[in-house]
Amino acid sequence: MAKRAATIDPMEMEQLASIFRMLGDQTRVRLIWTLARGEQSVNNLCEELDLAQPTVSHHLGLLRMNNLIGYRRSGKQVFYNLNARISMIDPKRLSVAIDNYAIELLQTGK
Repeated sequence: MAKRAATIDPMEMEQLASIFRMLGDQTRVRLIWTLARGEQSVNNLCEELDLAQPTVSHHLGLLRMNNLIGYRRSGKQVFYNLNARISMIDPKRLSVAIDNYAIELLQTGK
C-alpha cells in the first residue's frame, strides 16, 4: 500500500507558493543576498546591484508586501533589512521560515 503524503493546510500552501514566487525572480534573490550582509539604503542597493532605482524600489515593495524584508526611515532615506522570516545560517546559506516550513537558499560555487 502506498503511503499518503502529509496534507498541508491550504493557507500554508498559499504562503509557500507565494515565497517561491518571490524567490523565482533573480533581482529579488540578489536583493535578499545583499541585505543578508546588513541593512542597506535604496541608493546603496542600486549601486551595488547596478540597477535603476524604480526597479529596485518595485522589487523591494514586493518583498516587503510578502513580509520578507523590513525597513526603517531616517529623514528622507529608507533603509531595508531582512526580517525575522529570513536568517543567515552561514555566509553561503539563508533560511526562509514560514510557520512549520523552512526553505534554504544555498550559494554554490565561487
